[in-house]
Amino acid sequence: MKALLPFIKLFKHHWLMMLLGLFLSMTTLIAGIGLLSLSGWFLSASAVAGLTLIGAHAFNYLTPAGGVRFFSIMRTASRYAERLATHEATFKLLTRLRVWAWRKVLPLSARNMQGLRQGDLLNRLVADIDTLDHLYLRLITPMLAALFMIAGVYLFVAWIDAKLALVLAASLLMMWLILPWVFYFLGRKPGIKQLQSKRLLRVQILEFMQGLAEISLFAANDRFRKKLTESEADLIDSQRAMANVTAFSQAALILCHGAIVVLVLYVAASGIGDHQPPGPMLAMIVFMTLACIEMLMPIAGAFQHLSSCIHAAKRVNELVEQAPDIVFNKQNKKTIKQGALQLNEIVFAYEEKGKEILKGINLSIQAGEKVALLGQTGCGKSSLLALITREWQANSGSLLVDGVEIEQYSQKALTDGISLVSQRIYLFSGTLRSNLTLAQPMMADYSTTAAQKAGEKINDQRLIAILDKVGLSALTKSENPLDAWIGEGGRQLSGGEQRRIGVARVLLRDAPLLLLDEPTEGLDKRTEREILSLLFEFAKDKTVLMISHRLTAMTKMDKIHLMEDGVLRISGNHDDLLAKDDYYASLHQQLQSL
Repeated sequence: MKALLPFIKLFKHHWLMMLLGLFLSMTTLIAGIGLLSLSGWFLSASAVAGLTLIGAHAFNYLTPAGGVRFFSIMRTASRYAERLATHEATFKLLTRLRVWAWRKVLPLSARNMQGLRQGDLLNRLVADIDTLDHLYLRLITPMLAALFMIAGVYLFVAWIDAKLALVLAASLLMMWLILPWVFYFLGRKPGIKQLQSKRLLRVQILEFMQGLAEISLFAANDRFRKKLTESEADLIDSQRAMANVTAFSQAALILCHGAIVVLVLYVAASGIGDHQPPGPMLAMIVFMTLACIEMLMPIAGAFQHLSSCIHAAKRVNELVEQAPDIVFNKQNKKTIKQGALQLNEIVFAYEEKGKEILKGINLSIQAGEKVALLGQTGCGKSSLLALITREWQANSGSLLVDGVEIEQYSQKALTDGISLVSQRIYLFSGTLRSNLTLAQPMMADYSTTAAQKAGEKINDQRLIAILDKVGLSALTKSENPLDAWIGEGGRQLSGGEQRRIGVARVLLRDAPLLLLDEPTEGLDKRTEREILSLLFEFAKDKTVLMISHRLTAMTKMDKIHLMEDGVLRISGNHDDLLAKDDYYASLHQQLQSL
């Protein structure tokens, strides 16, 4: 139960809406119980009054009939309002919960996420948080409403007969206390298994869809589909087991409730308070007891959801309770102005006692220099870049930017001062404008609507100018080019167009330090040369560090470092390396022959 405390604390932000939902739930129950109780009394009293002519004429039919109509309308209206209020509170809680979880996850580094599959991470942030909506809607609200109604029923019946009220309230309270825990233990294993089966199936589906091309290439479709079929069968089995528990809990609750009705009927048969014999009052009490099933039914399923809520809460807590491996300095207001880099004795390994990827790297890049880092796949180039962007933290050594240790910079200073073009451009399902403005600093607040519209118009003109500059004029010919939908991952665009959007983002940021991570990987020679030409024209006054395993544009570099097995093997400019290093010369010869 302790796993739920961080999420229950979030309830304080929406206590008013939650109390309104609870109040309307109780109002609905009061209307339902009142409707059935009054109807039972009215029918019985009408029958008794009709036995004699005098009684028939003296009986007041209008007031009870009006009460029945009142409770009917009240029940319908309160039920509708209760659904609106409780679901509105649930959606607000989920929104706050998602924002809270994302704020906890965003500071986590790659080391914190190490060993966590992407599908599992997605499942925790989506499905597990969705599961927690049961906490308020199907657990807390029905349980509290039932408890308050038991107290209300006791007070009302005690006004008529204290002994009967004690019997009825005590019986209902025992059901409220005992049965939910029985249902909890019965539904615990099926609930956890159902969550785990859903998680496994989602992860496998996501991995299957992401790797569909490779899976098809290696003729592994049947093997993966078999795994999906087995996971789907496990999920159906767990759902069947949970459905059996649900059916049993409903049957057990109805049986216990029926026993209470019989008990009340037995106790009330000899008389109710001053009513001897009980007459219509007996019908009212019995019908009231029958109506109590409405407030008890939700608690049968409530505690079945408790096991899944606790399990989901534990999985989310495992993620959000981690201490960030990399902490940014929020106090220092220093900014990156030149982009000079200094790496001193950098040692790095992905695991604490694992193999060292970087082994004492010493590298100095002056402001405005263009430096290339070459080497085969796996030699540590991308790892070095990940240290500069603070995706990872070096095990030892120091990394300075503009003469200041990188740990002293705030996250905003690093994002404003460093631009990165990677071999994979991340494009989101949205418009061309939304994918470009991600790279822009937040626009200033405008005092008037007219000024805001003017600012947006100027910004759109700048975006179109940047697109034309990077060779995407074909995308700007339509009437509203920035509103064009590019699809998930930019599927509406070619590989070259996607890379050019990545270049456009760099031009929009205009940071002094430019990092290029295989920026032309997978492109044809013509597109590669065009993109590199754009980048170097833009970065002529900036500091550039490019990692690659190809020699395109090496003549434009001030210095080239060859990396091998985590160390810098040899350094020099293009002409020096052609003369000194056979490996570099052979790569250049291969490039010339293409």
